[in-house]
Amino acid sequence: MGKALTWGSAVFLATGGFLFGYDSGIITSTISQDQFIAYFSNPSTTVQGGIVSAFQGGAILGTIINLFTGNMWGRKRAIAVGSAIACLGCAIQAGAVKMVMLMIGRFIAGMAVGMLTSVVPMYAGELSEAKHRGILSGLLQWMLSWGFLVAQWLGYGCSFSNSPFQWRFPLAFQCIPAILLVSGVWFLTESPRWLMEKDRHEEARAVLYKLHADGTPEKDEYIELEYREIRDVIAADRLNRPQIYKILGFSNQTSLMIIGISGALSIVYCTIGLWLLDRVGRIKPLIVSAAGLAASLVVNAALSQHLDPSNGNLLRAMVAMNFVFSLFYTPLGIISWVYPAEIFPVEIRNQGNSITTFTNWTLNLIFAQFSPGALKNIGFRYFYVFFVFNLCAMLAYIFFYPETKGKTLEQMDEMFGDQLIPHALEDPVAANVAMEKGGIFAEEIERIEDSN
Repeated sequence: MGKALTWGSAVFLATGGFLFGYDSGIITSTISQDQFIAYFSNPSTTVQGGIVSAFQGGAILGTIINLFTGNMWGRKRAIAVGSAIACLGCAIQAGAVKMVMLMIGRFIAGMAVGMLTSVVPMYAGELSEAKHRGILSGLLQWMLSWGFLVAQWLGYGCSFSNSPFQWRFPLAFQCIPAILLVSGVWFLTESPRWLMEKDRHEEARAVLYKLHADGTPEKDEYIELEYREIRDVIAADRLNRPQIYKILGFSNQTSLMIIGISGALSIVYCTIGLWLLDRVGRIKPLIVSAAGLAASLVVNAALSQHLDPSNGNLLRAMVAMNFVFSLFYTPLGIISWVYPAEIFPVEIRNQGNSITTFTNWTLNLIFAQFSPGALKNIGFRYFYVFFVFNLCAMLAYIFFYPETKGKTLEQMDEMFGDQLIPHALEDPVAANVAMEKGGIFAEEIERIEDSN
């Protein structure tokens, strides 16, 4: 029962990833649809860029909101609020009668996604055991790929309609995952780590048993040690605190089909990546990902330098390199959600994860704004900028990123050199000694337990 509840909770939470992937993917097909272009009087590329940027700008605000409210609301309420906001934003988009209305809807939906992506991987990680935390937190990226896939194929299917249904229905479809999230999140357990941080220790213990118990004495002992480890570490911490395909000459429908095929392959890549994550760890896949991305960007730069629209083989090679890029991006895509959600101590985990998500959305917005101009001014050389970024990232992964595979969230302090007490799951005897009556940590434990 416990294992099924943990996995079921993580899969349900990953609906937030589906919403993110769908919201991000559907706009690329929507703004290229004939009915959309006709309804909004052939919007300029600047306006189209504004539609995309509005979503990213909203996401930045969403991460800031979660930075200040996440610990106060708790994980469940933060997701419920984010999902409700998503319903509002998506409904405004589907019913838009003016461009400004559409942009406002995109901004509101982006704000919701910013909140959700700050919370979901952290929440899933806090519910799971160490041996499964990578795959359960990484489900967000897996479902993100599914959302992108559904968006592209739904956009492709609706492209055959000759009415406003062609673009309104795909935008309205965004409401479905948001409604599922806001309705179902109340049936999940609250994060035991958040409960412990709020001194609701008996509730936290009950949740740990609900999530992990299997009826055996060995598992009960493990849960008690896990409870002690979370409690002890918190006590110790408190004392220390699609345009490229159009350029290549493909029709809009063909472009959408190619992107749809790429989305389908992303599901395969992501499934394999999740299977490997808790087997080979986080850092090795990151190194391979950065190296592969750098190589694919260099090849794309060379192909772009010698672009000849009449050379069919060259055009097919450029499309193929986009598929290769997608393959090597998969480990980074998964681990970018998992790693930040697990490395911070519980008292700043919400803020730390919100800051990393904020950084992600901010950089997305920055590059979305000046990439078209950069491509126009320096052309293929722009690929080399990201080639250098990936080489720098690869070196950073090799020399500065500790491996976290198999560690509990409370054992992360070992990896970053700030361990304050022995961990109960690793050395229960030493942990007992550290918490013996009369010790400085014991006083904090007694205060915590008295508060119950």
